[in-house]
Amino acid sequence: MMTDQPKHVLVACGLVRNDPGQLLLVKHRLRGWELPQGRVEEGEGLVFALSREILEETGVTVNHARLAVIWSKVSHPAAVIFCFIARYASGALQPSDETPEVSWCSDIEAKRLVTHPVNRDRMASVLAFDGALKLHSYATGPYRVLS
Repeated sequence: MMTDQPKHVLVACGLVRNDPGQLLLVKHRLRGWELPQGRVEEGEGLVFALSREILEETGVTVNHARLAVIWSKVSHPAAVIFCFIARYASGALQPSDETPEVSWCSDIEAKRLVTHPVNRDRMASVLAFDGALKLHSYATGPYRVLS
């Protein structure tokens, strides 16, 4: 007898810096300010999904994406969030239907603007990247970091 396999949503998230060192943030209609992120579509590579989501949400292209942190959401709906560090390549900031505001900001300003607990901790973990891939897990209802 076959049992249903667990299903996870895959998400690509990017901490993008421009030449002056500013971070790219988007303001999501529900969650507020956050790093650009979105679901990986079936059959899509992670770096391609990251680049596509950033372009769709901000109007800019990125390069030199490097995986920094993986977050596992263990509560329903389960998700695995692949957090990358990337460099701005080209394009002008352009809001989207999903992200009505986009902005370059300093690390200090980003820490002030990103207030949703999940996105705040996700951004902090990528900002703390020291060259070694980190793994974290969390649950919601209520939100808590497990590792």
